[in-house]
Amino acid sequence: MTFNGTWKAERNENYDKFMEQLGVNAVKRKLASHDNLKLIIQQDGNKFTIKESSTFRTKDTEFTLGVAFDYTLADGTELNGSWVCEGDKLVGKFARKDNSKELLTTREIIGGELVQAYSYDGVDAKRFFKKE
Repeated sequence: MTFNGTWKAERNENYDKFMEQLGVNAVKRKLASHDNLKLIIQQDGNKFTIKESSTFRTKDTEFTLGVAFDYTLADGTELNGSWVCEGDKLVGKFARKDNSKELLTTREIIGGELVQAYSYDGVDAKRFFKKE
């Protein structure tokens, strides 16, 4: 239940380089760094419901820990993978459908912030969210 709430993106670290490594073009990268992303997270046992809203899209996603599902990033990149819980951290392991490269994502609460970390093809990035 630690993740429950509404979280608004506040800042990024190395996010532009991460998106570039994913293959996102320069214009989309510039826009994405100011997307006003908001996550509304609800956890009920092993089931999560996440509502994303940003300048570019609104998307509802449901998943159960340990169960693979399909997900599409805002730039259209299609993934398949799953989330698991490791202590107080959510760990997501996803594979791109177009090239099978792995995208690792973690979510954890650090100092009252939701920190979402990414690792793809040798590039790491973080997004920091404040609870509303």
